[in-house]
Parts: sequence; structure tokens; C-alpha cells
Amino acid sequence: MTTEPLGWGLIGTGMIATAFAKDMTLTRSGRVVAVGSRSKESAEVFATAFDIPNRHGSYEALVADPEVDVVYVATPHPMHHANTLLALQAGKPVLVEKAFTMNSTEARELVAAARSRDLFLMEAMWTRFLPHIAEINRLVAEGALGEIISVTADHGQWFTKDAAFRLFAPELGGGALLDLGIYPVSFASMILGQPDRIVSLITPAFTGVDGSTSMVFGYSNGAQAVLTCTLSAKTPTRAVIAGTEARIEIEGDFYGPSDFRLIGRDSTATVFAPAHEGGLRYEADEVARCVRGGLTESPLMPLDETVAIMETMDAVIAQAQVM
Repeated sequence: MTTEPLGWGLIGTGMIATAFAKDMTLTRSGRVVAVGSRSKESAEVFATAFDIPNRHGSYEALVADPEVDVVYVATPHPMHHANTLLALQAGKPVLVEKAFTMNSTEARELVAAARSRDLFLMEAMWTRFLPHIAEINRLVAEGALGEIISVTADHGQWFTKDAAFRLFAPELGGGALLDLGIYPVSFASMILGQPDRIVSLITPAFTGVDGSTSMVFGYSNGAQAVLTCTLSAKTPTRAVIAGTEARIEIEGDFYGPSDFRLIGRDSTATVFAPAHEGGLRYEADEVARCVRGGLTESPLMPLDETVAIMETMDAVIAQAQVM
């Protein structure tokens, strides 16, 4: 084990890579030492903005960099499988931006590749590692809510209709479910596990990708989850976990650093406001903790659950009634 900061190498120079690089300045668990892009020019511009010493004009050069201890795959969904496999084959631990892959088949292949090499791999579902989620999981585990009856969550954003924009472009993995719906689906999975019954409804966007998706999940214990996502409206983006003894309400945006309320059956409310700074730093800290401890996956975002979530997303699409 070492306490030295991990040297991060970023594959991709887009919006999420930018946010990650900014938040890495708030932690001592690691630092960004290299960035790789499909063009040297893009890598240079990104690296200069964040004072990153190593700039690579290819992903192959990035994963081969000896100063890179762990790779963050920050490209669009359709590239995750190839980019992650490239890093694993180079012997690097990997953090993969959500959604983990395009489908469960790709997810299983990456998990098998990591396990066969005894390498760390984790989905970058940043919500799982935030302080308010840690507190919520503690309350649920302690039985503060009683028996969980239902989970509701939504994630909707408004985007200009632009066929070239990645969320509307089929070739870039566009659609509400993979980019936005992954948050409610993962949240429900965290609380209730994998559903055994799924009912879904999809309204396509003008390019044919799913523009709005609604889901009802049923579980063997009788609990239900009602989840929605859309590219056409800014929704409240809130979440509620309702139990027999109390409920938890997370006001928007539930998936980011947030406060929440624990409300009893008698309507008595307790507000929880955990400290938080730089939301993406927490997932980086978890990677550092696991890698330093010799773990090949995180107990907070296990690989089998990541695969199960992708199976659920596959089923939502396959079983959906299309309007």
C-alpha cells in the first residue's frame, strides 16, 4: 500500500473530463498527470488549461504512459468498451464514466477482462460516493425508514433540438435513458436491487433516440420504483424513498451534492446537510482507497451491480411500449 497520490490519465477532453480535472484540485488522493485525445492539439489545449504535464495525441500513448497509475475513461458511451479494454490490456486500473457501456453484453466483457487480469474497474456513478448518499445508506441500513415500500426519482433536462448534439445522435449513444435515466435506475438499484418486473414507455425524440422514458419496476418483496427521464424538459430531479416508518426526500438535483429530509409518519422532519465540495472528487477518492488497499472493485459500486443495472436498462428498452 502507498499513500502517494495516484497519477490519473484522462481519456477524452470533453465536458465531464473538464469537470473531473477541476475537482481533482480539491483532493490529495490523486492528481491528473496525463491526458489523451484523438488529436495532439486537443490534448495540448486541455493540458495547458489544467497544468497537466503529459499530453498525448492518442489513447494508446496515454495508457502506455508510465506515470499513469489509473485511467479515467471520459468519452461518450459507444467508445467506453474499446477505450476501457485498451487501458485494461495495458495493465491499468480504470474508472469508466456512466453509463458504463452501451449494453449488458459489453459490460460483462469488460468485467471479465478486468477480473482475468486482477485489475481494478469501476463505473463512475459519482452519486454513490457523495456525502448525502452515504448518510442515506446509513439511515436505510439502520432501519430508520422501516420496510421500503417505494422509490421515485426523475431526471429531465431541456436541450436544444440539434441532430449533431450527442444526446440526440444515435451514433454517439444518444437518448435520455443512457445519459439521464441511468441516475434514477442506479438510485433504485442502490435501495432495492435488481427488479424482477419492468414496465416501460418510450416517446422517441426527433432523431429516433428515446426522448422521454418512464419506468415502473417491481420487486419480489412487493416494493416498487417509479422512474422517469426526458430530454425535453427540466424536471424537479428529485428522489423519494418511502418506508413504513418514514421517508427520505432529496430535492433536486438528487444525483449531485444535496441536502435531504427524513420525515416521519407524524410529519416530523429532520434536515440533513452534510458537507460537500467538488462532487467528482469523491469517486476519485474511492478509487484511490480501493487501489491502495489492493481491491479490484468498490463495495460501494460493485461490478456485478453495474452489470445488473445495464441488464435492467436493456430490458427497459426491449420491453418498452413506444408511443
